Order: sequence, then structure tokens, then C-alpha cells
Amino acid sequence: REKEDKYRNWKPRFMMSKEDKERRKSSDEVERNIFKVNKCSAEKSKKMAKEEKLFRETFMYDKEISVISRAVAQGSIPSKRPLDLPVTAGEQLDVIDTTQGNNVICRNAEGRYGYVLVKHLTFR
Repeated sequence: REKEDKYRNWKPRFMMSKEDKERRKSSDEVERNIFKVNKCSAEKSKKMAKEEKLFRETFMYDKEISVISRAVAQGSIPSKRPLDLPVTAGEQLDVIDTTQGNNVICRNAEGRYGYVLVKHLTFR
């Protein structure tokens, strides 16, 4: 019995039984659902592009945005100035650029950019 299932001959679709056709249809539908674009991810990418444009305008940043390193915030820090990035404890940040002082330009998971003091970050 096992050998018969293992070495089943190929049959054209028109010669297959109705049960086999139904089973095949359900498996095709499952495979097609994999390739659908998630609506949420499209909205998120649009929001990230908007945040990047705002960042370039406010910081007058014309270089390519690339992640230098990753850091974790040690504690929660509210923003005192409009250019500061509010941070919560344990939040992971992408370090984009360093400045002359103790500040670094960071990006959070939401795509917002701002200055964060180096003393509030732990680098990996």
C-alpha cells in the first residue's frame, strides 16, 4: 500500500477525480495568499518616507542615511527641544550620524529622527 502511494503515476487534470481536484484547489489558494502585499507594511513604508523627508528638511541633512551602529536606551528621556528624540527605556535605536558634541542623530523603530545624548545609550 505504501509503495503504491509513493510511486503514483502522473495523471492529467481532466482524468483526476473530483476529490483530488477540490484538494488541489484548496492548496493553490493557500500558496497564492503568501504573495499578497500586506496593507499595513505599505502604509508603514509611506510613513517612513514622510519621516525621512521631514528629517532632511529640519536637520538640513543631505548625506546618504546609513546606520553606523545600534544602541539601546538606558532610561526614559523626554524631549526638551524640538530636535531631541524622546526615548523609552530599552528602546533600540539606529545611530545615523555623530555630531561635534555629545549628541548623536538616531532613528527609532517608528522611523522618527532626533538627537540623543551619548551618555543615555548603551552600544553593542
